[in-house]
Amino acid sequence: MVWSLVGLTLALAVAATAWRRGRVAGGFYDRDVYGMNAVAHRRYAIVSVSFAAYFAAAYGLRLESAGVIGLALYALIAILYATSFLQGAHDPDE
Repeated sequence: MVWSLVGLTLALAVAATAWRRGRVAGGFYDRDVYGMNAVAHRRYAIVSVSFAAYFAAAYGLRLESAGVIGLALYALIAILYATSFLQGAHDPDE
C-alpha cells in the first residue's frame, strides 16, 4: 500500500505544478520550441489528478499490485512532463 501513497503524493505534486505553470505565459522555449503552452500543462494536470484518484482508490481498496503497476506507468508520465520543459535552450547552430 505504500506504493499507492507514493503515487498519490507524486501525482498531486505534479498536478499542482502543472496547474500553476499552466496559469502563466511561459518562456519562449517552453511555449514555442517545446510546445508546453497552457493547454499542455492543463492536460498534464488533468491526467495527474486522474492518477491521484486511481492511487486513492487503490489505497482504499488495499490493492497492492494495482499501486505498483499504476506507479510504474505514472512515473513515465511524470518524467516526460519534467523533461518537457526542463531541457533548456539549444544552440541554433547545432
